[in-house]
Amino acid sequence: MKTGPLALTLGDPAGVGPEIVVKAWNELRAGGPAFMAVGDFQSLASASVAGASILRRVHAPEDALRVFPDALPVLDLPMRSPVVAGQPSPAYAPAVIQWIETAVGLALRGDVSGVVTAPIAKAPLYEAGFKFPGHTEFLGELTAAANYDGARGPIMMLTARDLRVTLVTVHAPIAKVPSLLSVEKIVNAGLVTAQSLRRDFGLLAPRVAVAGLNPHAGESGGIGREEIELVEPAIRALRNLGVDATGPFPADSLFPETMRSRYDAAVCLYHDQALIPVKMLDFWGGVNVTLGLPIVRTSPDHGTAFDIAGRGLARADSLVQAVRLADQIARRRGG
Repeated sequence: MKTGPLALTLGDPAGVGPEIVVKAWNELRAGGPAFMAVGDFQSLASASVAGASILRRVHAPEDALRVFPDALPVLDLPMRSPVVAGQPSPAYAPAVIQWIETAVGLALRGDVSGVVTAPIAKAPLYEAGFKFPGHTEFLGELTAAANYDGARGPIMMLTARDLRVTLVTVHAPIAKVPSLLSVEKIVNAGLVTAQSLRRDFGLLAPRVAVAGLNPHAGESGGIGREEIELVEPAIRALRNLGVDATGPFPADSLFPETMRSRYDAAVCLYHDQALIPVKMLDFWGGVNVTLGLPIVRTSPDHGTAFDIAGRGLARADSLVQAVRLADQIARRRGG
């Protein structure tokens, strides 16, 4: 089992990332899991009421394990320009990207047990030339050379209490979703989900439910044919591959407690179909997990919150749960 700490990237330094990283360390310092912040030392110092006194620069992950109970270990990769809390800028983009690349490199080499990422803001990254829709797709590119269990691209999973959902399409306009769906993509999402439930969550016989696209799951073709032409063939293919897959289920009845007891993860076809039930169930504590990667990666299920950045109001619940889940997955993969 890998015994290194987790690498926690700072996210957008003008958002709540620095603040919640400090708060997560305060909550986890006594019992762990240990992590090493990868980012700008000064941004973290500015986000802490105690300033730099609780921070410690480190040069290697093994130093972070030793330091963690007494100080927040920081692999300092400084900003090139000063940061103003609540004011995003494309000038921060090179540092944000460098922090992610550094953490992923450490994980691929086995120097850290996994990566946890604080939230990034996409718009300023796009202004700086960032070509990926988000974290998930960028991580897929960074790890593409290290194929993992035949997965075709990373799959996003969200967890909240007893609910796990994965997505076939992610940041796609709703009008484009039907044209982006295919039997192959649904099968890939279901297969990667089942593999992760076994390896990362310790479930020996995982059950996967698949949502329909249309109201009432299409009403046998009366309200759309995607279920007949795409979802049902994908479910049959998954069963032929040994996956206990069921559906398609109407999305409006898939997430109550009585239904959640019947499956271990639900494969959803578009963003809000998955995200709404997660955030209704546990708005503060939801976690984003990237499946289908050769490294462990989790993140909090919220954004940069520029409107409250620098005011001491941000809650670290989701980040704390992301650190804990990353550690649990790393231990299962290493066992």
